[in-house]
Amino acid sequence: MRIYLPLQPPILEPVQDSSYRYREFLPCKALEPYVACYWTVEFDASYGRRLHRIIPDGCVDIIFDLKAPSFSKGAMVAGFMTSYETIDLTESCASFGIRFFVEQARRWIGYAISGLTGRTVFLEDVWGAEASLVVEQVQEADSVQAIIGLVESMLLEKLRHHEYPVDPLIRLGLQHLYAGRGMLSVRTLAEKLCYSERSVRRRFQKELGISPKELANIVQFQSLLQELNKGTSSALSDLAAKYGYFDQPHFIHMFKRYYGLTPLRILKQDVRFLQS
Repeated sequence: MRIYLPLQPPILEPVQDSSYRYREFLPCKALEPYVACYWTVEFDASYGRRLHRIIPDGCVDIIFDLKAPSFSKGAMVAGFMTSYETIDLTESCASFGIRFFVEQARRWIGYAISGLTGRTVFLEDVWGAEASLVVEQVQEADSVQAIIGLVESMLLEKLRHHEYPVDPLIRLGLQHLYAGRGMLSVRTLAEKLCYSERSVRRRFQKELGISPKELANIVQFQSLLQELNKGTSSALSDLAAKYGYFDQPHFIHMFKRYYGLTPLRILKQDVRFLQS
Protein backbone atom coordinates (compact mmCIF):
# COMPACT_ATOMS: atom_id res chain seq x y z
CA MET A 1 0.00 0.00 0.00
CA ARG A 2 1.31 3.43 -0.93
CA ILE A 3 2.08 5.78 1.94
CA TYR A 4 1.96 8.97 -0.09
CA LEU A 5 -0.66 9.64 -2.76
CA PRO A 6 -0.70 13.33 -3.76
CA LEU A 7 -3.98 14.86 -4.88
CA GLN A 8 -5.03 17.62 -7.24
CA PRO A 9 -8.18 19.81 -6.93
CA PRO A 10 -10.31 18.03 -9.57
CA ILE A 11 -10.15 14.89 -7.42
CA LEU A 12 -11.22 16.80 -4.30
CA GLU A 13 -13.84 18.86 -6.11
CA PRO A 14 -15.33 16.54 -8.73
CA VAL A 15 -17.57 18.45 -11.12
CA GLN A 16 -20.12 16.94 -13.48
CA ASP A 17 -19.42 19.00 -16.57
CA SER A 18 -19.46 17.78 -20.15
CA SER A 19 -16.92 20.44 -21.14
CA TYR A 20 -14.20 19.53 -18.62
CA ARG A 21 -12.85 16.17 -17.53
CA TYR A 22 -9.87 15.29 -15.33
CA ARG A 23 -8.90 11.67 -14.65
CA GLU A 24 -6.07 9.81 -12.91
CA PHE A 25 -4.72 6.31 -13.57
CA LEU A 26 -2.37 4.28 -11.37
CA PRO A 27 0.85 2.85 -12.84
CA CYS A 28 1.77 -0.82 -13.08
CA LYS A 29 3.34 -2.46 -10.05
CA ALA A 30 6.89 -2.16 -11.38
CA LEU A 31 6.56 1.62 -11.73
CA GLU A 32 4.77 2.33 -8.45
CA PRO A 33 7.99 3.48 -6.69
CA TYR A 34 8.56 6.08 -9.39
CA VAL A 35 5.19 7.23 -10.78
CA ALA A 36 2.45 8.71 -8.60
CA CYS A 37 -0.10 8.49 -11.42
CA TYR A 38 -0.91 9.24 -15.04
CA TRP A 39 -3.50 11.93 -15.62
CA THR A 40 -5.57 13.46 -18.39
CA VAL A 41 -7.32 16.81 -18.86
CA GLU A 42 -9.88 17.33 -21.61
CA PHE A 43 -11.60 20.66 -22.19
CA ASP A 44 -14.15 21.74 -24.80
CA ALA A 45 -14.11 25.52 -25.18
CA SER A 46 -17.42 25.57 -27.09
CA TYR A 47 -19.11 25.52 -23.67
CA GLY A 48 -17.21 28.58 -22.43
CA ARG A 49 -14.06 29.15 -20.39
CA ARG A 50 -12.95 27.44 -17.18
CA LEU A 51 -10.30 27.74 -14.47
CA HIS A 52 -8.02 24.74 -13.96
CA ARG A 53 -6.34 24.80 -10.55
CA ILE A 54 -3.00 23.08 -9.82
CA ILE A 55 -1.52 22.74 -6.33
CA PRO A 56 1.92 21.69 -5.04
CA ASP A 57 2.12 17.91 -4.71
CA GLY A 58 5.82 17.11 -4.34
CA CYS A 59 6.08 15.81 -7.90
CA VAL A 60 7.55 16.57 -11.32
CA ASP A 61 5.44 16.03 -14.46
CA ILE A 62 6.03 15.25 -18.11
CA ILE A 63 3.03 16.70 -19.95
CA PHE A 64 1.99 15.77 -23.49
CA ASP A 65 -0.17 18.16 -25.50
CA LEU A 66 -2.30 15.74 -27.51
CA LYS A 67 -3.31 18.49 -29.93
CA ALA A 68 0.07 20.15 -30.43
CA PRO A 69 0.77 20.93 -34.12
CA SER A 70 4.49 20.27 -33.65
CA PHE A 71 5.97 17.03 -32.30
CA SER A 72 9.09 18.86 -31.15
CA LYS A 73 7.03 21.20 -28.97
CA GLY A 74 4.36 18.69 -28.00
CA ALA A 75 5.64 17.79 -24.54
CA MET A 76 7.01 19.66 -21.54
CA VAL A 77 8.63 18.92 -18.22
CA ALA A 78 6.98 20.82 -15.37
CA GLY A 79 9.25 21.26 -12.38
CA PHE A 80 8.52 21.23 -8.68
CA MET A 81 5.79 23.68 -7.55
CA THR A 82 5.82 25.56 -4.25
CA SER A 83 2.55 27.48 -4.66
CA TYR A 84 -0.78 27.01 -6.40
CA GLU A 85 -1.49 28.07 -9.96
CA THR A 86 -4.72 28.67 -11.86
CA ILE A 87 -4.90 28.30 -15.63
CA ASP A 88 -7.66 30.08 -17.52
CA LEU A 89 -8.76 27.56 -20.13
CA THR A 90 -10.17 29.46 -23.10
CA GLU A 91 -9.27 27.07 -25.94
CA SER A 92 -10.10 23.39 -26.32
CA CYS A 93 -7.28 21.15 -25.14
CA ALA A 94 -6.34 17.58 -24.32
CA SER A 95 -3.33 16.66 -22.21
CA PHE A 96 -1.75 13.50 -20.84
CA GLY A 97 0.66 13.67 -17.92
CA ILE A 98 3.11 11.43 -16.10
CA ARG A 99 3.49 12.48 -12.46
CA PHE A 100 6.84 11.40 -10.99
CA PHE A 101 7.73 11.45 -7.31
CA VAL A 102 10.27 14.22 -6.88
CA GLU A 103 13.01 12.01 -5.41
CA GLN A 104 12.81 9.73 -8.48
CA ALA A 105 12.55 12.42 -11.17
CA ARG A 106 16.30 12.40 -11.89
CA ARG A 107 15.96 8.86 -13.30
CA TRP A 108 13.80 10.20 -16.12
CA ILE A 109 15.15 13.74 -16.49
CA GLY A 110 18.81 12.76 -16.34
CA TYR A 111 20.05 15.52 -14.04
CA ALA A 112 19.23 17.33 -10.80
CA ILE A 113 15.79 18.91 -11.03
CA SER A 114 16.80 21.99 -9.04
CA GLY A 115 17.01 23.93 -12.31
CA LEU A 116 13.38 23.08 -13.07
CA THR A 117 11.83 24.22 -9.80
CA GLY A 118 8.97 26.60 -10.54
CA ARG A 119 9.38 26.42 -14.33
CA THR A 120 8.77 24.27 -17.40
CA VAL A 121 11.00 23.25 -20.31
CA PHE A 122 10.29 21.40 -23.52
CA LEU A 123 10.90 17.65 -23.29
CA GLU A 124 13.04 18.03 -26.41
CA ASP A 125 15.50 20.06 -24.33
CA VAL A 126 15.85 17.07 -21.99
CA TRP A 127 15.55 14.00 -24.24
CA GLY A 128 16.68 15.48 -27.55
CA ALA A 129 15.30 13.99 -30.77
CA GLU A 130 13.75 11.08 -28.85
CA ALA A 131 11.11 13.46 -27.48
CA SER A 132 9.57 14.07 -30.92
CA LEU A 133 9.32 10.32 -31.57
CA VAL A 134 7.58 9.74 -28.25
CA VAL A 135 5.18 12.67 -28.79
CA GLU A 136 4.29 11.32 -32.25
CA GLN A 137 3.51 7.88 -30.83
CA VAL A 138 1.46 9.32 -27.96
CA GLN A 139 -0.57 11.55 -30.28
CA GLU A 140 -1.28 8.67 -32.66
CA ALA A 141 -2.54 6.35 -29.88
CA ASP A 142 -6.29 5.82 -30.15
CA SER A 143 -7.14 5.70 -26.41
CA VAL A 144 -5.84 6.62 -22.98
CA GLN A 145 -5.20 2.95 -22.26
CA ALA A 146 -3.08 2.74 -25.41
CA ILE A 147 -1.10 5.82 -24.34
CA ILE A 148 -0.49 4.33 -20.89
CA GLY A 149 0.68 1.06 -22.45
CA LEU A 150 3.07 2.91 -24.73
CA VAL A 151 4.39 5.16 -21.96
CA GLU A 152 4.90 2.29 -19.53
CA SER A 153 6.86 0.30 -22.09
CA MET A 154 9.08 3.34 -22.65
CA LEU A 155 9.59 3.98 -18.93
CA LEU A 156 10.39 0.35 -18.17
CA GLU A 157 12.89 0.32 -21.05
CA LYS A 158 14.58 3.45 -19.66
CA LEU A 159 14.63 1.90 -16.21
CA ARG A 160 16.48 -1.15 -17.57
CA HIS A 161 19.01 0.64 -19.76
CA HIS A 162 19.49 4.19 -18.47
CA GLU A 163 20.67 4.39 -14.89
CA TYR A 164 20.86 7.91 -13.52
CA PRO A 165 22.00 7.68 -9.89
CA VAL A 166 19.49 9.00 -7.35
CA ASP A 167 20.99 10.70 -4.29
CA PRO A 168 20.45 8.13 -1.48
CA LEU A 169 20.11 10.91 1.11
CA ILE A 170 17.27 12.50 -0.88
CA ARG A 171 15.56 9.17 -1.50
CA LEU A 172 15.76 8.09 2.15
CA GLY A 173 14.85 11.58 3.33
CA LEU A 174 11.64 11.53 1.31
CA GLN A 175 10.80 8.09 2.67
CA HIS A 176 11.00 9.51 6.19
CA LEU A 177 8.91 12.54 5.22
CA TYR A 178 6.23 10.36 3.62
CA ALA A 179 6.15 8.00 6.61
CA GLY A 180 5.92 10.95 9.01
CA ARG A 181 3.28 12.67 6.82
CA GLY A 182 5.55 15.69 6.60
CA MET A 183 5.48 16.33 10.33
CA LEU A 184 9.24 16.16 10.86
CA SER A 185 11.50 19.04 11.73
CA VAL A 186 14.73 19.42 9.76
CA ARG A 187 16.60 18.51 12.95
CA THR A 188 14.66 15.26 13.35
CA LEU A 189 15.09 14.43 9.68
CA ALA A 190 18.83 15.07 9.91
CA GLU A 191 19.08 12.79 12.96
CA LYS A 192 17.26 10.00 11.10
CA LEU A 193 19.63 10.42 8.16
CA CYS A 194 22.72 10.67 10.41
CA TYR A 195 23.77 13.93 8.78
CA SER A 196 24.04 17.49 10.03
CA GLU A 197 21.11 19.85 9.45
CA ARG A 198 23.34 21.98 7.26
CA SER A 199 24.28 19.03 5.05
CA VAL A 200 20.65 17.98 4.65
CA ARG A 201 19.58 21.50 3.70
CA ARG A 202 22.41 21.84 1.18
CA ARG A 203 21.75 18.47 -0.46
CA PHE A 204 17.99 19.15 -0.80
CA GLN A 205 18.66 22.60 -2.24
CA LYS A 206 21.28 21.32 -4.67
CA GLU A 207 19.27 18.34 -5.93
CA LEU A 208 15.69 19.57 -5.70
CA GLY A 209 16.00 23.36 -5.57
CA ILE A 210 13.90 23.45 -2.42
CA SER A 211 14.51 23.30 1.32
CA PRO A 212 13.59 20.16 3.28
CA LYS A 213 11.26 22.33 5.41
CA GLU A 214 9.30 23.50 2.35
CA LEU A 215 9.03 19.96 1.05
CA ALA A 216 7.90 18.72 4.47
CA ASN A 217 5.19 21.41 4.50
CA ILE A 218 3.88 20.24 1.13
CA VAL A 219 3.86 16.56 2.17
CA GLN A 220 2.09 17.55 5.41
CA PHE A 221 -0.57 19.50 3.50
CA GLN A 222 -1.07 16.75 0.93
CA SER A 223 -1.36 14.15 3.70
CA LEU A 224 -4.22 16.11 5.24
CA LEU A 225 -5.92 16.31 1.83
CA GLN A 226 -5.54 12.53 1.43
CA GLU A 227 -7.50 11.92 4.61
CA LEU A 228 -10.15 14.44 3.65
CA ASN A 229 -10.55 12.70 0.32
CA LYS A 230 -11.17 9.39 2.09
CA GLY A 231 -14.28 10.90 3.65
CA THR A 232 -13.13 11.10 7.26
CA SER A 233 -15.78 11.82 9.89
CA SER A 234 -13.36 13.91 11.97
CA ALA A 235 -14.11 17.59 12.46
CA LEU A 236 -11.82 19.84 10.48
CA SER A 237 -10.37 21.29 13.69
CA ASP A 238 -9.43 17.80 14.92
CA LEU A 239 -8.02 16.83 11.55
CA ALA A 240 -5.93 20.01 11.37
CA ALA A 241 -4.50 19.29 14.82
CA LYS A 242 -3.79 15.67 13.85
CA TYR A 243 -1.62 16.91 11.00
CA GLY A 244 0.29 19.41 13.09
CA TYR A 245 -1.76 22.58 12.47
CA PHE A 246 -2.42 23.55 16.08
CA ASP A 247 -2.91 27.23 15.33
CA GLN A 248 -6.03 28.18 13.36
CA PRO A 249 -4.59 31.25 11.56
CA HIS A 250 -1.52 29.22 10.57
CA PHE A 251 -3.67 26.42 9.16
CA ILE A 252 -5.81 28.80 7.12
CA HIS A 253 -2.70 30.66 5.91
CA MET A 254 -1.02 27.43 4.73
CA PHE A 255 -4.22 26.19 3.11
CA LYS A 256 -4.62 29.42 1.15
CA ARG A 257 -0.92 29.42 0.24
CA TYR A 258 -1.01 25.96 -1.29
CA TYR A 259 -4.61 25.82 -2.51
CA GLY A 260 -5.45 29.45 -3.18
CA LEU A 261 -8.77 29.20 -1.32
CA THR A 262 -9.80 28.89 2.31
CA PRO A 263 -10.67 25.41 3.65
CA LEU A 264 -14.22 26.64 4.30
CA ARG A 265 -14.78 27.34 0.63
CA ILE A 266 -13.52 23.90 -0.34
CA LEU A 267 -14.67 21.66 2.46
CA LYS A 268 -17.74 23.45 3.84
CA GLN A 269 -17.43 21.76 7.22
CA ASP A 270 -16.69 22.66 10.83
CA VAL A 271 -17.71 26.29 10.42
CA ARG A 272 -17.25 27.00 14.14
CA PHE A 273 -13.53 26.18 13.90
CA LEU A 274 -13.03 28.49 10.95
CA GLN A 275 -15.05 31.37 12.37
CA SER A 276 -14.10 31.21 16.06
